[in-house]
Amino acid sequence: MQISALRRKRPRNAVTTGSRVPERPASALCDKLSAYLDESAVEEVYNAYLFGAQAHRGQRRRSGEPYIHHPIAVAEILSEIRLDSRSIIAAILHDVVEDTPTEPEQIATEFGEEVAYLVDGVSKIGQLEFDSKEHAEAENLRKMLMAMSQDIRVILIKLADRIHNMRTLAALPAIKRRKIAKQTLDIYAPIANRLGLHQWSRELEDLSFQYIYPKRHRAIEKALKRRAGNRRSVVKKLTYSIERELRESGLNAQVVGRKKSVFSIYKKMSRKRSSFDELHDIYGFRIIVDSVDDCYRALGVVHNLYKPIPGRFRDYIAIPKANGYQSLHTVVFGAFGESLEIQIRTEDMNRIAEAGVAAHWVYKSAPDTGVKPRQLARQWLLDLLDTQKQTGNPSEFLEHLKIDLFPDEVYVFTPKGDIKKLPRGSTALDFAYAVHTDIGNRCAGARINRELVPLPTVLNNGDHVEIITSEKARPTVSWLNYAVTSKSRATIRNHLKTQQRYEAVKLGKRLLDRAVKTRRFGRKKLSDEQRKMLLDTLGVDNWDDLLCDIGLGKRMADMVAKQLLPPPTESDSAASAAAEHALAIRGSEGMLINYARCCSPVPGDTIVGLFTTGRGIVVHTSDCPNARGNRRQPDKWIPVEWDDDVDGRFSVNLRVEVYNQRGVLARITTIIAEQESNINNVNVDERDGQFPVIRFVIEVSNRDHLARILRKLRNEPSVVRVHRAKG
Repeated sequence: MQISALRRKRPRNAVTTGSRVPERPASALCDKLSAYLDESAVEEVYNAYLFGAQAHRGQRRRSGEPYIHHPIAVAEILSEIRLDSRSIIAAILHDVVEDTPTEPEQIATEFGEEVAYLVDGVSKIGQLEFDSKEHAEAENLRKMLMAMSQDIRVILIKLADRIHNMRTLAALPAIKRRKIAKQTLDIYAPIANRLGLHQWSRELEDLSFQYIYPKRHRAIEKALKRRAGNRRSVVKKLTYSIERELRESGLNAQVVGRKKSVFSIYKKMSRKRSSFDELHDIYGFRIIVDSVDDCYRALGVVHNLYKPIPGRFRDYIAIPKANGYQSLHTVVFGAFGESLEIQIRTEDMNRIAEAGVAAHWVYKSAPDTGVKPRQLARQWLLDLLDTQKQTGNPSEFLEHLKIDLFPDEVYVFTPKGDIKKLPRGSTALDFAYAVHTDIGNRCAGARINRELVPLPTVLNNGDHVEIITSEKARPTVSWLNYAVTSKSRATIRNHLKTQQRYEAVKLGKRLLDRAVKTRRFGRKKLSDEQRKMLLDTLGVDNWDDLLCDIGLGKRMADMVAKQLLPPPTESDSAASAAAEHALAIRGSEGMLINYARCCSPVPGDTIVGLFTTGRGIVVHTSDCPNARGNRRQPDKWIPVEWDDDVDGRFSVNLRVEVYNQRGVLARITTIIAEQESNINNVNVDERDGQFPVIRFVIEVSNRDHLARILRKLRNEPSVVRVHRAKG
C-alpha cells in the first residue's frame, strides 16, 4: 500500500491538526508494513501515526528533529522483524502517555485495550517518588518485566526504543551518553541476548561500547578495516572450500562468512589479555542446512576437512540455550593456520537465532523444531518475577536481575536424568533451589556423581546431582556466601527475614512479659482492652508488630510497660526488685540472640545482655572489656542468665603456645577431636620460630566441656601453655 492511498482515505478516528501533519516519516514505514500486513492493518498504523503526530506537535528532540520521528523510527525497527500491527501502533504511541497530556483511557478508546496495555508496560513510572535513581530504575524494570510476563511484546518495543535512542545518542552531553550506554550494556543488551534477539543485542553492545570507551572502539574498528583487506580473499577461499565439500557429500547448504562485532573482539582481548594481532578467529562461518540430521552430517564434513580444536565443540541442538537458541558450535584449524569458529543450524533455527521470541509472530507457519522460545522466555520471566516477590527491595531485585542476565550456563542432571541449566559457577545449593524451593530450604548435603560433597561444591557440565534433605536443616546467613543464582539468593534472604520476624516476635513476648511481671509483682497477663489501649498509645497497627519491635531492640520492653502500668511506689521497691528476674538464655533462640565474638560466652559463664537495634540481644561475659565500656548506657542492658537446659554448640577461642616440633599441630587437633569438639578455624603465628602460637576457634557445649579440653591439652608434652583467649 502506498501512503498516497491513505491520504485519500483518511481513517475516521484520525485526529486533525491545526497545521499540516508531517507525512514523510510514515511513508517509509507504511511501505515496509505493506510487505507483510493487509491494507486494513496498515490503515490502523497510519491512524496511530496521525494521533501521535498531533499529541507530540511542537515537541522536538535534542537533535532538533520533530519528536514524532523517534516513535516512527522505533516502529520501523520492529517492522524489520515483522511484528504485528498492534505492536507497531503501541510503538508509535509509546511516549504519548508519558510526554503529553494524553490519558491511557483515550488510547484504549481509540486503539483498544491491547494497545493501551502495551503502551502502559513500556511507559516509565513518572508519578512515583523514589529514594534514589537506582531505586527508580529498579522499579521501572520491575514494572516492565511484570508487563512482559503477560505479553512479551512489551520488551520488544522497549528494546527497539532503546536501539533508536542509542543510534541518536550523540545529541546528548557526554556524561549522560556514558550513563545511558552503561545502563544499556548492563541491562538491555543482556535482556535482548537472553530473549534470543542476537542481532539487536550485538548492536546495543557495540553502540554502548562506542560511548563508554570511544578510543578503544575506534582503535579496534581501524584494526578491523586494516585486516579486512588482507583477509577478504582468505574468507572467500574458505567459503568456497566448505561449500564444495558439503556439496560433494550430498548436502544442500548455504555458507555465510561473518566477522565478530567490535565489542565481542574487545571482550575476547580483555579475557585473554591479548592484543588484536594475537587474535586469529576474528572471522567465522555459518552453515545453514535443511534438517537436524544434516546439521550433524555437516559437522562430520567440517571436522573431516579441518582439524577440530579439543574442548571447543558445543551442541546446543540436543541441549538448547534457555532462550530457545539451537546450533552446533565448533572451532577448527583452518587451511591458512588460523582457527575458525563455525556454526551449523537449520533455517528454522536461524530464524529463532535472529528473531528470538519475536519468531512466534513472524513465522507462525514454520514447522515445529521442538523448541518454543516464547515459552522459554516466559518461564524465565516468571522465575525472575518470583524472585522479585521474595526480595521486596527494588535495588536488591536489580542486583538479582543483573546476575540472572549473564547466564554462562552449565548443564547438570537430576537423579531421574532431567537436565537443569544453571549459571556457570553455581553450587550444589543452587541446584537444590532450582529443583524446588522446599528442597533448597531443607538441603543438608549433596551427592555429585555418587560422591558425598558439601553444599558449596561448584557444579561442572554433565554432573549427576542428588540433594540430601533433612527436616532440621534451615537456611543460614552463611548460605549467601556460596549461593550464586538469583532465585536461591532471593529465597534464602526471604526465609531469613521471615525467620528473623518470627524469632523477634517470640523474643519480644518474653521481654515484655518479663517487664510487665516486674511492674505488676508476678502478674503478667494482659487483657484485650489493655493491649488495644497500648497499641493506640504507641501508634502500632497490631500486637505482633509491637512484639517484633521489642525483639529487634527498636523499643525497650520496660518503656512499653510504663505506658500501660503505673510505676511501683517506694514502699513496693523491694518487692519490685525481688520480682525482677533475668531472661533465660536457652542457646537455641536463633538469630536474635547473638553471642559476642570478643569474649565468646559459653554456658557456665556469668553473662549480661546488650540490646542492639535490628540485631536483638548480644550476650557478653560479665568481665568482657566491651561490656564494661558500655555500662554508661544502662537502658540498653538487660540481666540474662543461662537456662537450666541449655542446648547448642558455642564457639570459643583458644591460644596454644607449643614447642616447634614435627606433627605438633596434628597431635593437638586429634586431642580436640577426641573430646568431641569441632574446629572452626586455625591460625598459626610463627613468632621467633621456637614457640609458635596456634589460635583455634572450637565448639564446646559448656564450661565443663571446655575445661576437659584445656586439661587434656595441658597434659600434652609439646604444649608450653594454653588458655582461653578473650578480646
